[in-house]
Amino acid sequence: MNITFYKYQGTGNDFILIDNRHYQLPQSDTETVAHLCDRKFGVGADGLIFLENDESSDFRMVYYNADGNQSTMCGNGGRCIVAFAKFLGVIESKCCFNAIDGLHYATINDDYVELQMQDVSDIQRYANHLFLDTGSPHHVQMESDLDDLDIKNKGANIRYGELYGKAGINVNFVNKLDDSHFRVRTYERGVEDETLSCGTGVTAVAIAMNYQGNTSAESITLESEGGPLQVSFERDGDIYKKVFLKGPAVQVFKGEVNWKL
Repeated sequence: MNITFYKYQGTGNDFILIDNRHYQLPQSDTETVAHLCDRKFGVGADGLIFLENDESSDFRMVYYNADGNQSTMCGNGGRCIVAFAKFLGVIESKCCFNAIDGLHYATINDDYVELQMQDVSDIQRYANHLFLDTGSPHHVQMESDLDDLDIKNKGANIRYGELYGKAGINVNFVNKLDDSHFRVRTYERGVEDETLSCGTGVTAVAIAMNYQGNTSAESITLESEGGPLQVSFERDGDIYKKVFLKGPAVQVFKGEVNWKL
């Protein structure tokens, strides 16, 4: 069956978007999703997202990693699906949508999307890193030199290491530029490589940097390899509320592909 897809990117984190309100494509076709995300044999993307009907919100987001498996929340994917929903006429400038980690609220102005993430309260601090879950689990550690860091190998060693077991982890390496400005490079599980940007990753970094005292700011700019993102929040003791991930989400192209049912 030939289906229409759209390609979107948010600071270089790219996704295949499909309006699955009518196709009724299966949610367990790992092989086809992985093939479409393959950059040499398919369309090429960091992930694939279905937009589906939802009884309790404007739409449902179903997210797959590039390996074809359904995954935890994707922040940049969430921003891209908001832009996609506006393009389709499902929403105007505001929305509420359902994702694997619950309801999310968002606003869109032109290509700029502000996405509310879940509250964060369980932050674990260790000697050389922090662990927290911002919809997806993240390892955050400071590094003095990000330019010469072998992100793929060092990230994979942490992702597959004994610390996190079979489930693994997303790994963020951080360098402080000034009090409210940090540079981030991220190794993403499911992609199994560095991505140009990771929305839940920069959200985790912003909160982690505030939590351990590297910044007093509650509005922080994160420089990913694909461009800057902003994260804002309100801190109430050790709980982070009204967490927003902000940045552009842009349609790249439209195409057709055969989905073998």
